[in-house]
Amino acid sequence: MLIKRPADIRSSEITDKKLYLNRRDFVRTAAGTAVAAATGVLGAEAFLRAAEPAVHGRKLANVQKSPFSTTEKLNTWEEITTYNNYYEFGTDKESPSMLSRNFKTEPWTVAVDGECNKKAVYHLEDVLKGQVLEDRIYRHRCVEAWSMVIPWVGFPLANFIKRCEPTSNAKFVEFTTMYDPAQMPGTRLPPAFGGLHWPYVEGLRMDEAMNSLAILGVGLYGEVLPNQDGAPFRLVVPWKYGFKSIKSIVKIRFVMKQPLNTWQDQAANEYGFYSNVNPDVNHPRWSQATERRIGEFFKRKTLMFNGYGAQVASMYAGMDLKKNY
Repeated sequence: MLIKRPADIRSSEITDKKLYLNRRDFVRTAAGTAVAAATGVLGAEAFLRAAEPAVHGRKLANVQKSPFSTTEKLNTWEEITTYNNYYEFGTDKESPSMLSRNFKTEPWTVAVDGECNKKAVYHLEDVLKGQVLEDRIYRHRCVEAWSMVIPWVGFPLANFIKRCEPTSNAKFVEFTTMYDPAQMPGTRLPPAFGGLHWPYVEGLRMDEAMNSLAILGVGLYGEVLPNQDGAPFRLVVPWKYGFKSIKSIVKIRFVMKQPLNTWQDQAANEYGFYSNVNPDVNHPRWSQATERRIGEFFKRKTLMFNGYGAQVASMYAGMDLKKNY
């Protein structure tokens, strides 16, 4: 989500894909593309491909409806799987759909460490064992002022945390994404040209992690999670900006001190630890008061906590949410 543009967000970032020109034609001639090609970050064949929706995957069994779901109109499978922020597979919104196609997500393990009694390396099957999967239709709000409504399939993060038996010293939960330059060409992009300091790290305060809205997502539209959307499992925290919902998790660590998340490390004046959706706290380069829903032309007002205040506002009672961004 490193943003290198003027104060106004580009129309291609906020408008329905059918309404703006094919950005890949521009990308082919951009200086950043030349650098990427020169460093071997993006193969030339990537720019000969079109951004295509993910191939439909295995159906997930016994998925239950969630009472936390919104009734708003869903974004389509095409929109959700071709318009992604996933820098490990490129900085352009279409890049993840093109460059993650061969990403290997099986077998998959997640290491649990830190201030807990059940340190272990869990296979994904063990993580899912005994979990009741729910269809959770959540609003998703990106810090870049666009949004979607996404039908995730997942289970409460709190369920897995309890299983790990964190100690009283565990005040925060730190998450780490897979880092594999051989499979993730975006991780080979130098920071000077839009790359990040890898691996990608995020964190939550313990009460946030235990909130009933926080889930570990394993599916989309009732099917296994597509690669470009964070397969095989990811965090989903709908009252925060999208970059908090870390993808392709390989490590969960219980810690005493607040973790330094990747975007805070990258640009602390623009991205904080909490990153709650807040229309009254602008990004230094644009307003957060409005957003554009992908698939819609007109902007809509941004909702405090992305509309989930009833479930989460009490966690921040008495906090200065401008200072504690």
